[in-house]
Amino acid sequence: MPESTTPKLEHYVAPVDETPVAAVDAPQLDERRSGLWIDAWRDIRKRPMFYISAALLLVVLAAAFFPQWFTSVDPTKCDLAQSLNGPSEGHPFGYNRQGCDIYSRVIHGTSTSLSVGLISTLLVFVLGTIMGAIAGFFGGWVDAVLSRIGDIFFSIPYILAAVIVMGMFKEFRNIWTISLAIGLFAWASSARVLRAEVLRVKPADYVTASKAQGLGPWKTLWRHVLPNSMAPMIVVSTLSLAASIVAEASLSFLGVGLGSDVMSWGNDISQAQADLRTAPMNLIYPSIALSITVLAFILLGELLRDALDPKARAQR
Repeated sequence: MPESTTPKLEHYVAPVDETPVAAVDAPQLDERRSGLWIDAWRDIRKRPMFYISAALLLVVLAAAFFPQWFTSVDPTKCDLAQSLNGPSEGHPFGYNRQGCDIYSRVIHGTSTSLSVGLISTLLVFVLGTIMGAIAGFFGGWVDAVLSRIGDIFFSIPYILAAVIVMGMFKEFRNIWTISLAIGLFAWASSARVLRAEVLRVKPADYVTASKAQGLGPWKTLWRHVLPNSMAPMIVVSTLSLAASIVAEASLSFLGVGLGSDVMSWGNDISQAQADLRTAPMNLIYPSIALSITVLAFILLGELLRDALDPKARAQR
């Protein structure tokens, strides 16, 4: 028979010493530590907007806690002879109708507006965490009752409710009253967010293992469920802080917020609206301070939301 003309293929096998099997099969692992917050920090620190918002917030916090760093003028010292005068040396924003230095009032009003935002946000965070965590973890009739209570509060516009509350307590218009009026009616949305996150975390293996080891439901909720469900609440609280500052300014602008003797951006905007045609900058300066502060918190909240969401990180 004739010999086959098909060429023979030579196979070459590398010696094991030159190409160790362990080196070929070894998975490429990242030796850096990993976790939700660690990964979020690695992502957020690469974004320039984070440093812009952080710088703005540092300036706002410094003005709130250390106003003497920015101005030495007494904001309560007014001279009617300077009424509606323009900027001068040491008074870059000029004077309002009462002859008070506008720049000094804007700086000192930062602490008031920020205090209202922080107190009301803390109240929203505590109430939202308690109601949302209990409703999502225990379920059943507990979830039904707490969810219906949340629906009732969610259906009430908290600005309208705060107007009614502040109207009832006309003699006690201070930071604590307006913070309670805002916080007591703004927690429902935070509770919904946490409830949904608890429902997502509850079927996890580590929660089941905790129950199997005999850990009680409250300890399981506190030690395992809540720590792994708080990321959305941090984001919501950041945005809620901005909304609370706006709510305080809105209530003060409407005349049902803080008393006229309390320095705040809302009060200054309300008093300056009468001079909008003759001295518009008297209204614009506190409005700019309010806008910058709210914008900084909103930017930080949006950045945190993207950084804490693995799907959003993967799409970028």
